[in-house]
Amino acid sequence: MERFLAQLCETSVSQPLPVWEGDTTGHCFTQLVLSALPHMLLAVLSACHWGTPRNPDYLLHCSPGWRLRLTASFLLFVFPLLDLLPVTLPPGAGPGPLGLEVLAGGVAAVAWISHCLALWVLAHSPHGHFRGPLTLALAAFLPAPALVLTLLWHCQRGTLLPPLLPGPLSRLCLLILQLAALLAYGLGWAVPGRSQEPWTQEPLLSQGEETEVAEDGESWLSRFSYAWLTPLLARGARGELRQPQDTCRLPHRLHPIYLARSFQAHWQEGARLWRALYKAFGQHYLALGLLKLVGTMLGFSGPLLLSFLVGFLEEGQEPLSNGLLYALGLAGGAVLGAVLQNQYGYEVRKVTLQARGAVLNILYRKALQLGPRRPPAGEALNLLGTDSDRLLNFAGSFHEAWGLPLQLAITLYLLHQQVGVAFVGGLILALLLVPVNKVIATRIMASNQEMLQHKDARVKLITELLSGIRVIKFFGWEHALGARVEACRARELGRLWVIKYLDAACVYLWAALPVVISIVIFITYVLLGHQLTATKVFTALALVRMLILPLNNFPWVINGLLEAKVSLDRIQRFLDLPSHNPQAYYSPDPPTEPSTVLELHEALFSWDPVGSSQETFISHLEVKKGALVGIVGKVGCGKSSLLAAIAGELHRLSGQVAVWGLSKGFGLATQEPWIQFATIRDNILFGKTFDAQLYKEVLEACALGADLRILPAGDQTEVGERGVTLSGGQRARIALARAVYQEKELYLLDDPLAAVDADVANHLLHRCILGVLSRTTRLLCTHRIEYLEKADVVLLLEAGRLVRAGPPSEILPLVQAVPKTWAEDGQEADSATGQSVGNLEKTKEGLEGEENACGRLLQEESKKEGAVALHVYRAYWRAVGWGLALAILLSLLLMQATRNAADWWLSHWISQLKADKNSSQEASGPTSPGSTGLLSAQLLLFSPGSLYTSVFPLPKAAPNSSSDVRFYLTVYATIAGINSLCTLLRAVLFAAGTLQAAATLHRRLLHRILLAPVTFFDSTPTGRILNRFSSDVACADDSLPFMLNILLANAAGLLGLLVVLGAGLPWLLLLLPPLSILYDRVQRHYRASSRELRRLSSLTLSPLYAHLADTLAGLPVLRAAGATCRFEEENQRLLELNQRCQFAAGAATQWLDIRLQLMGAAVVSTIAAIALVQHQRGLADPGLVGLSLSYALSLTGLLSGLVSSFTQTETMLVSVERLEEYSCDLPQEPRGQLPRLGLGWLTQGSVEFQDVVLVYRPGLPNALDGVTFRVQPGEKLGIVGRTGSGKSSLLLVLFRLLEPSSGRVLLDGVDTSQLELTELRSQLAVIPQEPFLFSGTVRENLDPQGLHDDRALWQALEQCHLSDMIMSMGEYEVLHCRVEEGAGRDRGESWDVGLRLLCLAGGLDGELGEGGRSLSLGQRQLLCLARALLTDAKILCIDEATASVDQKTDQLLQQTICKRFANKTVLTIAHRLNTILNSDRVLVLQAGRVVELDSPAALRSQPHSLFQQLLQSSQQGSHSSRGGS
Repeated sequence: MERFLAQLCETSVSQPLPVWEGDTTGHCFTQLVLSALPHMLLAVLSACHWGTPRNPDYLLHCSPGWRLRLTASFLLFVFPLLDLLPVTLPPGAGPGPLGLEVLAGGVAAVAWISHCLALWVLAHSPHGHFRGPLTLALAAFLPAPALVLTLLWHCQRGTLLPPLLPGPLSRLCLLILQLAALLAYGLGWAVPGRSQEPWTQEPLLSQGEETEVAEDGESWLSRFSYAWLTPLLARGARGELRQPQDTCRLPHRLHPIYLARSFQAHWQEGARLWRALYKAFGQHYLALGLLKLVGTMLGFSGPLLLSFLVGFLEEGQEPLSNGLLYALGLAGGAVLGAVLQNQYGYEVRKVTLQARGAVLNILYRKALQLGPRRPPAGEALNLLGTDSDRLLNFAGSFHEAWGLPLQLAITLYLLHQQVGVAFVGGLILALLLVPVNKVIATRIMASNQEMLQHKDARVKLITELLSGIRVIKFFGWEHALGARVEACRARELGRLWVIKYLDAACVYLWAALPVVISIVIFITYVLLGHQLTATKVFTALALVRMLILPLNNFPWVINGLLEAKVSLDRIQRFLDLPSHNPQAYYSPDPPTEPSTVLELHEALFSWDPVGSSQETFISHLEVKKGALVGIVGKVGCGKSSLLAAIAGELHRLSGQVAVWGLSKGFGLATQEPWIQFATIRDNILFGKTFDAQLYKEVLEACALGADLRILPAGDQTEVGERGVTLSGGQRARIALARAVYQEKELYLLDDPLAAVDADVANHLLHRCILGVLSRTTRLLCTHRIEYLEKADVVLLLEAGRLVRAGPPSEILPLVQAVPKTWAEDGQEADSATGQSVGNLEKTKEGLEGEENACGRLLQEESKKEGAVALHVYRAYWRAVGWGLALAILLSLLLMQATRNAADWWLSHWISQLKADKNSSQEASGPTSPGSTGLLSAQLLLFSPGSLYTSVFPLPKAAPNSSSDVRFYLTVYATIAGINSLCTLLRAVLFAAGTLQAAATLHRRLLHRILLAPVTFFDSTPTGRILNRFSSDVACADDSLPFMLNILLANAAGLLGLLVVLGAGLPWLLLLLPPLSILYDRVQRHYRASSRELRRLSSLTLSPLYAHLADTLAGLPVLRAAGATCRFEEENQRLLELNQRCQFAAGAATQWLDIRLQLMGAAVVSTIAAIALVQHQRGLADPGLVGLSLSYALSLTGLLSGLVSSFTQTETMLVSVERLEEYSCDLPQEPRGQLPRLGLGWLTQGSVEFQDVVLVYRPGLPNALDGVTFRVQPGEKLGIVGRTGSGKSSLLLVLFRLLEPSSGRVLLDGVDTSQLELTELRSQLAVIPQEPFLFSGTVRENLDPQGLHDDRALWQALEQCHLSDMIMSMGEYEVLHCRVEEGAGRDRGESWDVGLRLLCLAGGLDGELGEGGRSLSLGQRQLLCLARALLTDAKILCIDEATASVDQKTDQLLQQTICKRFANKTVLTIAHRLNTILNSDRVLVLQAGRVVELDSPAALRSQPHSLFQQLLQSSQQGSHSSRGGS
């Protein structure tokens, strides 16, 4: 190489590339290094932008700035070519040899024509609206120093002095023109001028344009450097990342629609998920293994080249070109390794997102196809959140599974090269780590599975708790159910405790074992008779550290693979659930008779595929077109099951179901109305095009006109999740209106009249069922048999069997006479949802109070902006605990200090050995570390952060006797032992601290949520709250401690490194301020966007959760309406927004990583370059330079690790921030002011309202307007009024779910506003209109607080006519016991008594399923009544609690209530007015005012009283039906 340079530059071989010639730089150095290299870089950078996508407006005119830059670039291409003429023509015009000048001029011309083309492409791309990439503009100015130095050369040589030679003069003129063109280029960039459109004034988003598409169409340089992220990061720095739409759009290959299409091509029902994922994305993923392999090998090249470079500096025998090659190899290897490793991480992340999109899409598609056996919503949400993430961890673990053994093999080979067979002792010890880690990993995996099960149970319980929060508050069960959640959480934390302490053991092994293995290797080496040297010791230390990393990580990689397998199995089980298959369920042929719409023949249905639950059997049923079919029977007889069977929501075990026009779907109104969190209009339209005439007819038919007129925004009013802000009647009518608006041929109506008062029921019957729907076929289930007089056919069901069918005149008289026969187990699962909402009717005023003026109820989820606030760090510190937090920091500092001390002692020992060996050199005077040979080339083979050889002054050495070796080894082992103890202490304390924080954060969140007012739950989607309890809690439990641990380790390591650097190499600290400023700027720019993207990722997860929960709740309705495709599209839209945020966050992390890595490579390259220059000048100290390079490698790695771990920790802290937002900022229910009065403070039961005014917001009408009345102790008061009159508001104020604006409520003369809420609500009882049951046993649902014995529970069940049904649940529990007893056992009376006792116990311990789904709606209402019978409350409030039971049972229950609450005060809100005719008095409300209050007889005697009008309307339906017939 030296000869080539000497020939090119016409210099001597000994100094082929002189840097200085006289007073200026050498011309050859200027042309090659300062001109040719920058021009080559400019050419490469420019070529990268040739592929930039064009602007759609191809003819867009360039701004003056772009035109000036294009002209200057073209001139700069022409001038070097013209400059070659005087050089080539004889006699040459100098100043350099011909070959050198041609080479430099040719490279310059190629560079500028390349740049000119790049500018032309950019000017006609979206960049044309701005200045274009800054890096490209800066690269254009890199050749400027060479031009200036050449100009100086001409001045010094006197080119302008006589005699003037034409050649040099023309070259000087061209040089000046080049400088002028470069100046014009700079002017064009600095002053771009105005383009025809004001694009530079506003960012793209403000023009209503979509954001840029990520990555697609970008140059490879832009892809490697992530320059395409610049607009996104700029928005983040300006604080403009406020919503998911502000992020860049997904590349084509990551879009959910593309992913769904790619995955579906390889997926079919019953297939293995992993196989489909492999076929769709596996080949690209496996190809990434090549990137991983090359990156791993390059990881070893840096230290090897470093050792060669130090050898070159030490020996000084090799030619300069070798040193240059080592330095360039070091820089090039570092850059290439950084780029490859970074691209590997980025591509793996993209494959992970592809698989995630496919998995979440197939999970949702499966949810849409689920049959009757559906998992609880909480379990499905965990599959969506936790399991899908765990499954995708496989992507990161698989390539590590072969990469780590490869690293291990290479490291072992190099270790053998250093210490020979002595490494075997350490290797054996290291290999012992593998089975230990395997045991730990297995235990962790088992604990993980158990923890996931407990997490499922906790999320499921919280889901139910949130759905029934109103009833929980009415009963004052917050603490009881909160304790159940805490018990689940305690079991979950118990498993987490095991995981964290096993983690601590792994951390301890990873941190402490290198020292132990080192001691074993060194003792073995000395015992084998070898002499320890600095080279051997420090190289062995570095290699041992590299050996431990794969050995320790490998079990965790395996653990990650096993976790992925567990989650894969869970997802596969979900995907393998039986699907809803209409083609197989329904007969392919239509009914035999053309006039028949529906035909069932010998059809047997069950909720269970094996028929273990109650079966519904229909021997033969034909329904004619246009018929109205009534379905009647006792509670639990299978009415809802029959409708569910027709809708295809049951398993058909045998027989045939034929439906005419099946493809058109059904109009389905379920018993429990399913309402979406949307406007009323959107709920009714349900995706169908708006037809004003039809819409008006439907509103009128469903009696919604009056309701919409009093709502704040009419039909644009948003209703709460599951319609919680509407009354029960309003929900039923909106659900009915939705079904009617769909204009189907067949309608399945499951008791839509139960939740409305008599007047409205009569309206619905005549205007809707017999009016708008008169030409359709209708199947109507109802207990209000007076409305079935006009039915064409009435079906009588009993115990799941169709016992009679005929005209109303035959069947209806039988209903009252039906004997009290219950189904064997009374199980009639509700077909509509898996959850009951359990809340009291809420009147229109409540809705008004929670909505703003434009009808918006759902508030956008709040999102913090800017850096994570200091109070979040304080909150986590407090959650850990002051004592524990300080102890963790102290143990961390002690661990680092003892580690540094151990390394220092080792270096001290080696120095003494070397000093003893070179005692003659020591006597001659102090020498540098390089001259003593302490730092040889091999010493710096690797870059541990512990090369402290020449840091501290060392004392004189003693002879190296065996006793000295023993002394040094003893001291070293002692320090190492102390370090090991400190490491163990730190690991254990950290585990304890993070566990304490996890428990504290969840407990505070749960406590605050339970005490929040009901208005919060009405306006907050459940998915939003569940996201906190699921994803954010999981992050605080696991991800945050993991990253925090790495952050603390990096910080401590950096601190130890800086202390040693400061003591030994102070000059190197001068590099730290600029380096720190640079790192700080980069990480600040990154963090501004990173934390917002993390917040947006969490924010966009909540709608995904809510959409899945909403879909599972309303599955029968949306399938019947044919809306599954629309819901799937909505899921893809929500998934796309979440994927956008996830992708942007991952890309931003890689953007940071590549910059940190390249900065580290630049620092090492700079020190190497300085070393070469000093070596040329004879100033280099090889030892010092080697140490500097080693420390520079270690320092940049630690700084990179610190920035990465800090930013990731900050993004994880967003979860703590979100938890704290709810734990601190949620409004709370008001507390009482009186001291506790004790249990028996309410002795009589009088209720008095004194001028109570309830207004939800200023400017809205009063919900209660000066209500004043008094209820005497023991009095029975009926409360009536039309919808929206304020009936339920009375109960809300009485229970203090809402606080009155003025006035007082007195109970036995005590002002309720002064009482503690638990004290008040414990003395009141309520039977809600919609029953709330949670998953658990009958016993837990009846008596959550465990206050009553079994006898009291059975007595309450008996009085509610539920005992037979509950006992039948017990029979299944003991059936197998009878079989085991054998045929020969005596079946005497004693056995029967024992069996009955077992039945009793088993019945109370029978599981009710999620939301009590194993009971019919009527049975659930009866169970809630039994719950009220158990209470000793003096005041009972009943809100139409028997709407879903048949009239015979209703009469029996009324008698039970009268008898059981004879001496107690009872307030009854009634729609069936016959239920309050025996009340002492009736309170009639209208528009929030008391208009009548008297006995029923007195009010009936007044012909114009409002009560009499309501009574007449309730009887009008049956009279008009009879008259019509």
